[in-house]
Amino acid sequence: MNGLLLCAEFPMPADLLNHLSARLNSVIPEGSSICVGLSGGMDSVVLLHLLSQLASRHGWRLSAVHVHHGISPNADDWADFCAALCARQAIPLHIERVDISPLRQHGIEAAARKLRHAAFARQPADLIALAHHADDQAETLLLQLLRGAGIKGVAAMPLFKPASATMCATVRPLLDIARADLLAYAQQYDLTWIEDESNADASYPRNFLRHQVLPLLEQRFPAYRQTLARSAGHFAEASALLDELAAEDASADELTVSSLRARSQPRAKNLLRHYLHSHGAPMPQSVQLANMLRQLIEAQPNAAVCVEFGDGWQVQRYQDRVLLLRDLGAFDPALVLPWQGETELEWPALQCRVAVRPAVGAGISQAKLQRAPVTLRLRSGGESLRPHPNAAKRSLKNLLQERGVPPWRRERLPLLYCGDELVSVVGVAVAAEFQAEEGEAALEFILLD
Repeated sequence: MNGLLLCAEFPMPADLLNHLSARLNSVIPEGSSICVGLSGGMDSVVLLHLLSQLASRHGWRLSAVHVHHGISPNADDWADFCAALCARQAIPLHIERVDISPLRQHGIEAAARKLRHAAFARQPADLIALAHHADDQAETLLLQLLRGAGIKGVAAMPLFKPASATMCATVRPLLDIARADLLAYAQQYDLTWIEDESNADASYPRNFLRHQVLPLLEQRFPAYRQTLARSAGHFAEASALLDELAAEDASADELTVSSLRARSQPRAKNLLRHYLHSHGAPMPQSVQLANMLRQLIEAQPNAAVCVEFGDGWQVQRYQDRVLLLRDLGAFDPALVLPWQGETELEWPALQCRVAVRPAVGAGISQAKLQRAPVTLRLRSGGESLRPHPNAAKRSLKNLLQERGVPPWRRERLPLLYCGDELVSVVGVAVAAEFQAEEGEAALEFILLD
């Protein structure tokens, strides 16, 4: 499971503070640092008020972050409101100013969400607390169903979700509370908040559901929040089972074409989907995923397969391996970097670093590297290297093929030179003439992706 799910039946507790205290006590360890995602709207203001009362009870350290998107003309006023609110309660606040314009092609809502998640991930806290409530859960499920999302897309938001490669750990304490009950709490304690004018704009799908569809639904199905939450919980369980199946199907960290071919199409899709998700890639649309699978398993063995998806992601096939890559962009083929004893160098062609570590009797002889200036360069063609003392010189082209280096990577690998002598293809082989002898002081040049 991705996190702790909520029971689908959620009657409003008489004492919201004690209800949250009991629920969170088993989720958030004493002494944890919690950062509240504070928009300034009613939901997040109520969450801040509740957690500020619970912090001393449980030994939590509380802070807040406000993401200033700059979309609304009132954005500065919202930031000022949050600053004043936190100042009155002596809660540290960090205001993150983000620029949405480079991501507008993804849609304003998606771009804002992406930037918020990135801002949350930068906060020095154990947990980010978000103010999603029962109405949000129902709206999200309906939106995902209308978008034709898969099982994972329609699964319930969990109470607690551990950290991932792209997001820090999150807790959503209000998921079993209806918005109307939060409003009653805010009014009881005379809380003030801001109203985002965009929340009334029915051109946004979520607002259309909230203002026009769900009120009608509630007239006929008053318990729709509970029943939709229950369905979302079922989807979450099904998603967890599919993840377990994919984990059993995945024999190693890498994915092979033969493992996809050996399974039924639904099971192969599940395995491919799991592989992409576990490596932090965005999920392709259904048609894209089916096309990706078809190309991977049907192309001829020597065919170059490259399927682009998401924002700068690629899936390639090399021999029997499926490779997930980020688009590295263009690189300067004339790149030359001098090495003057640094322990790490940036290598822009692969968007990685070259680390230099001391060694004894393995790697490159330190003494032999003193012969001439040391540089890192790219291939220019015609290079050769003798990988072992008793081996013949091999062309770099053949050596890289033998070592299973994928074609896209061969032109970007750093070559280490001492003067005009090729010392090493970093991460692949060291020339026999420069290999350290037993007991000799040496250096190892390592690629850090």
